[in-house]
Amino acid sequence: ANPWKFCTEIFDYLTLSAIVENSIFCVHGGLSPDVKLLDQIRVINRVQEIPHEGAFGDLVWSDPEDIEGWSVSPRGAGWLFGERPAQHFNRLNGLDLIARAHQLVQEGYKYAFSNGQKSSEHAEDGLLVTVWSAPNYCYRCGNVASILDINENGDRTFRIFHEVAASASAVPPRQLVPYFL
Repeated sequence: ANPWKFCTEIFDYLTLSAIVENSIFCVHGGLSPDVKLLDQIRVINRVQEIPHEGAFGDLVWSDPEDIEGWSVSPRGAGWLFGERPAQHFNRLNGLDLIARAHQLVQEGYKYAFSNGQKSSEHAEDGLLVTVWSAPNYCYRCGNVASILDINENGDRTFRIFHEVAASASAVPPRQLVPYFL
């Protein structure tokens, strides 16, 4: 038996997304123009390599952008989607938030697309949040990381963390470069 093969094959069985307390849609990348309802995700054949196009690939590779609708992604996979598709998806599915992770954010997390309901409890709020959990990505980005913590009342807090000291010295320092796109 090949342990490496088994370890990598298990990724083909992991779920594409999750719903937290019927209000938060958690996904790696973002939305797909081919997916309007959560039930459409449930019928996607998950046991396969990630395809380059289609709903499966879009959920893994799409990114939010400061646009209204949809646009081709410069990454070569997935889409760029704006506030209108996020609002529409959340409204159709009775959701409050899309939580995703596929883009580096220097602060560890970043909200997008104001939901128009600024609350005094949250300094920032939006229809979508990117949560980045790899500090000092690739030993060169200098970013912090975060974990989104949601309590039983639905209040959101972010736990911010930094790289460990050994991580900083593992690779010679380089000039910071912009994230790939």
